[in-house]
Amino acid sequence: MGHLLVIESWVGSMSRLLPRAIREGGHEFTFVTRDLHHYLRAAPTDGPHPLLAARNVITADTNDIDVLLPYLEQLHAVLGFDGVVSSCDYYLPVVARTAERLGLPGPTAEAVEAACRKDLTRRVLAEAGVPGPRFALCGDVVQAAAAARDIGYPLVVKPVDLCGGMLVREVRDEGELDAACRALAEFPVNARGQDRSPVLLLEELLTGPEVSVETVSFDGATQVVGVTDKSIGGAPAFIETGHMFPAGIEPALEREAVDTAVAAIKALGLDHVVCHTEIKLTPEGPRVVEVNPRPAGNRITELVRRVTGVDLAAACTDVALGRNPDITPRSTGVRSAAVAFLLPDATGVLTGIAGADGVRGEPEVLELTLAEPGRTVRAATSNNEYLGHVMTADTEGGGARGTAERLLARLRPMYEECPAEECPAELSSAVSA
Repeated sequence: MGHLLVIESWVGSMSRLLPRAIREGGHEFTFVTRDLHHYLRAAPTDGPHPLLAARNVITADTNDIDVLLPYLEQLHAVLGFDGVVSSCDYYLPVVARTAERLGLPGPTAEAVEAACRKDLTRRVLAEAGVPGPRFALCGDVVQAAAAARDIGYPLVVKPVDLCGGMLVREVRDEGELDAACRALAEFPVNARGQDRSPVLLLEELLTGPEVSVETVSFDGATQVVGVTDKSIGGAPAFIETGHMFPAGIEPALEREAVDTAVAAIKALGLDHVVCHTEIKLTPEGPRVVEVNPRPAGNRITELVRRVTGVDLAAACTDVALGRNPDITPRSTGVRSAAVAFLLPDATGVLTGIAGADGVRGEPEVLELTLAEPGRTVRAATSNNEYLGHVMTADTEGGGARGTAERLLARLRPMYEECPAEECPAELSSAVSA
């Protein structure tokens, strides 16, 4: 039995899947957080948050690495950790540096930091010749305007250090570029209280289908678990509206996506890690969107498990403990699985979701999770604002996506106007992260 140190977590599905994987693997964990109330607020209605079932729950300043590392070293001397993990992107570099400090298995801090910072990823991959969009790194709006003229409109403006599609925008002219840059400047701290980098990332707008490649790297070898296809909507934002596993694409395109993802992982120097690498299949060939050195979120990890029997959260636990995970697929009776996300399309107070009872009774439904009435919402601008999802399975072939989208269309959110003082601001750091 191993003892894992878990440093922070997302409060979405992975915050439940990771503790489950640790427990089912016969291990235990100590949970360290700077804000226990962040998880208390996100607790399910049927009991405490699974992270709070840890052997130890410890409060420490996880944002101050100079204070945190010596403290964790003292804890390690008493509790004896065998590995360290997190599901939250904002703390993956902290996890890597902790592993190095405590002599535990894991990827190098340099590799993780390069993967988690979009500007560093672009530079490393460009130097290695791994295909990506044309890009420019800018310090202010003046530099951005000049770079935009060189790249050409339309293009994409990104923060280098936010997650979930936050503040990623397509811009078509200098006016929209200025607005996107100002929005970034007005958001200097992320949802976890960490100061943000002021660097602006401008990228060529890539066209074509988007997929993600799910991999496990251990002892210098990267194994591919499969390829997921993605639906993107919400222009000018880029919101993930659904996924299906396995991707319904031609084998040749799948091979190209896999080869590109593996090349990106190698170029970044990532090892002893589960990766979720997003690829755009453009007319000119595959291009890397980003490399995430952790298991896929947005229920993709569950889609993979439903189809292949491979638990990527368990694989994450194994590699953190220095063990080569068994990712051999097994028959599950499911040929494809998909998830479709319900997005708010208005600002107001959610009063209910019509059609839910009928959808819940459909035989193809694996999961139906919906927000409770009373939530104050606004039209979605990122992946942080879903009202729920429907997950479906197809035991015959690749029809799960069509079924999920058909059932989602039967769900109709209903709202009432919210008092002006309670309506959500255009953007808030208090997202479900």
